[in-house]
Amino acid sequence: MSTPAHNTQTEIIVTGFGGQGIILAGRILGMSASLGDNKESTLVQAYGPESRGGACNAQVIISETPIHYPYVNAPHILMALSQAGYEKFASVLRPESTLLVDQDLVNPQEVPCDHFAIPATRMAENLGNKMIANIIMLGFCTAITQAVTIKAIQATITETVPKGTEERNIEAFNKGFDYGISTLKGREKRAAGQTGAMAQ
Repeated sequence: MSTPAHNTQTEIIVTGFGGQGIILAGRILGMSASLGDNKESTLVQAYGPESRGGACNAQVIISETPIHYPYVNAPHILMALSQAGYEKFASVLRPESTLLVDQDLVNPQEVPCDHFAIPATRMAENLGNKMIANIIMLGFCTAITQAVTIKAIQATITETVPKGTEERNIEAFNKGFDYGISTLKGREKRAAGQTGAMAQ
């Protein structure tokens, strides 16, 4: 049975407020897909009335085939780093979507889909720079969704971040990635435990 062409697309929205590196995160995802993974990608960015502190989002589409429409209507992945950003897009989440949030900044209610949380800003502060929370979120996203390959995104981060900060950013990415892997493993263990309990 052949897969319909539209299933080869992954639609992503990264949302938060200005100053969190939301657009950069979207750009890194799109560039990783096109330059590293040899796929098609588009990026549409939107800012609120004032960039720093105002709402902003990046809409990324990654596809095996040419992309004819660059706007995301119903995201497969929503990455939210602010409550306002989450609330703006919560209504377009579908059961098959994946929601990723910074757990200290976003409190999702009655989510219709699978969702995962990471204390990204807190982890960034522990690394000495809360501006790298976006990179931690990218690591988390890569582990949970595999939207891009780890090799492609690490190479893109190294090329995109300011010179001299490459090592720190890769460390931040790896911390987010490891947190995502352990989150998935924890879920598997719990699921296995529940299955075991039911089987007894």
